[in-house]
Amino acid sequence: MSHIEKDRSSRWSAFAHEVAAEVPAYARYLREHGIDPSAVRELGHARLPRMDKAAYIEAYPLVERCRSTSDMRMIATSSGSSGRSTLWPRALVDEGGASYPFERVIKGTFQADRKHTLAIICFPLGNWIGGIYTLECLQELARTGSLLTIATPGNNVSAVLRVVEELGAMAEQTVLLGYPPFIKDVIDAGRAQGIVWERLCMRLVFAGEVFSETWRDLVCSRSGITSPETSTAALYGTSDAGVLAFETPTTIGLRRSIDGVPGAGEEVFRSERLPMLMQYASELRHFEAEEGRLFLTTDGAVPLVRYTFGDSGGVADAAAMDARCRAAGIGVLRGDRSPFVWLFGRDLFALSLYGANVYPETVALALEAPDIRDHVTGKFVMEVDEGERPRLRVVVELAAEQSGDTPSATLVAKTVLAALRANNGEYMEYVPVAVQTPRADLRPPGDSEYFPTGVKHRYTRAPLPTLRGSADRRENQVERP
Repeated sequence: MSHIEKDRSSRWSAFAHEVAAEVPAYARYLREHGIDPSAVRELGHARLPRMDKAAYIEAYPLVERCRSTSDMRMIATSSGSSGRSTLWPRALVDEGGASYPFERVIKGTFQADRKHTLAIICFPLGNWIGGIYTLECLQELARTGSLLTIATPGNNVSAVLRVVEELGAMAEQTVLLGYPPFIKDVIDAGRAQGIVWERLCMRLVFAGEVFSETWRDLVCSRSGITSPETSTAALYGTSDAGVLAFETPTTIGLRRSIDGVPGAGEEVFRSERLPMLMQYASELRHFEAEEGRLFLTTDGAVPLVRYTFGDSGGVADAAAMDARCRAAGIGVLRGDRSPFVWLFGRDLFALSLYGANVYPETVALALEAPDIRDHVTGKFVMEVDEGERPRLRVVVELAAEQSGDTPSATLVAKTVLAALRANNGEYMEYVPVAVQTPRADLRPPGDSEYFPTGVKHRYTRAPLPTLRGSADRRENQVERP
C-alpha cells in the first residue's frame, strides 16, 4: 500500500470511529449488530455492518441520524424511484466537495475557465435535488473563476429551447445538463424547430441513467458533437450524498475501447453488460465493492458508513485497471490516475421473467437500431404481461416528428428479441422459446399512462429487489406458472 493509500485509509477509519461516537442512530445500529461503538477503530472492522435505506434510513428518526440538526442548511427530496421519496438534509460540510465533480467536467474537460459558457440546467427544480444542487455547484464555479452564464428552465423543453435561441449565440459554447432521455428530447425538438446545434459548440452533461456508447454517438451526431470524450460527461449522483463520481476523457475513451473489443467487458468488468465507468476523488468519497454491490462511506448532514443505494458495480485503482485492460487486450491506461468506479445501475430496475433478469439497457440498445431510432424518443417501459404464460411487454414512446413510415410493433418486438439474444444469455436459456418474443406497444409522445411529462421517467413497472444466483433462478423457473 502506498503512502497516499495509507493516508486515505487512515482518514476513513478515523471517520468511522467519529460517526460511531457522535451519531446516535449509528451507535444504536452497531449495538443491534452486536458491535460496541467504542470499539470501532477502522473502516475495515471485520463485522462493521452494511447500511441500506430500509435497514438504516427508514428505521431511525432523522434527528438521530445527524450529528446535529443545527447543521442542516437545506432539505432535498429524492426522486422516489424505489417507491418512496426521502428527505435528505444537507449541511455546510457537504458543500466542501460538492462542486468538485462539476469543476472536473465543466472547467477541466469543457475549459469553462477560458471559454464563455452558457450552462442550461434541465433537471427538475423545486425540492428535488438535481436542479438546485446543480445550480449551487455551478454558481460556486462562477464565483471562483469559470466564465458561466447559468439558466434554469428546468425540465421544460419549450423553456430550454427559448434560452438556447435567445442566448446561445452570445456564448462560445453551450452546455445542457439533465437526464439522458430529456436531453435527447431537447436535441430532437430543437432540430425540428430549426435550431442548428452545430453552430453552438454543444457540450452535454448527463446524470441518473446508464446508457450505451451507441446512444452517446446518436445524441452527439444530432447535436453536432464530433469528440464525445471531450464534449460529453455523465455524473453519478444521488439525493443521499450528491454527486459521487464523474466521467472524464480517460473513462469515456476507455469505455468506448472496451465496447469495441469482443469479450473485453467480461475481462474488465466481469460481466457481459457494459456499465458506466467513472472516476472519483478518494479524499471525498470512499467506495467499496462486495459481491458485486457498491458501498459508499462519506460525510454529510447524515454521515454514511458502508451504505448501498442498491447499485451493482465495482471499484479499482489505476494500477488494477491497468492490469484488467492489459488482460483484455485494450492496452495501457493513459491519462487521469484517479480511482475508478463502475456501475450497472440498480437491480430493482430489472425485471424477472422465468427466473431470468431483463435489464433496461438491453431494450434501449434495441431502440437504437437504425430502422427504429429516428421514430422513437428512446423512452420505454418494461413490464411482465401476466397471463397463462407470462411474457415481456415493452411500451415504446414514438417521436413527435416522424420521417417516413413508423416502424411496426412487430418490427420493434423482433429487434428487442435480437438484442436479448445477443446480450442476455440467461433470457434465452430460461424463458421458453414460445414466449421469448416480447409484446411491443407503441404509444404517442407524452402518453399519460406511460410517459407523463414533468416527472422522472421509470423504465420498469415491476422492480426486482435483488439479483439472484443461477441456482435460485432454476428454482424459480420451476415455481413460476
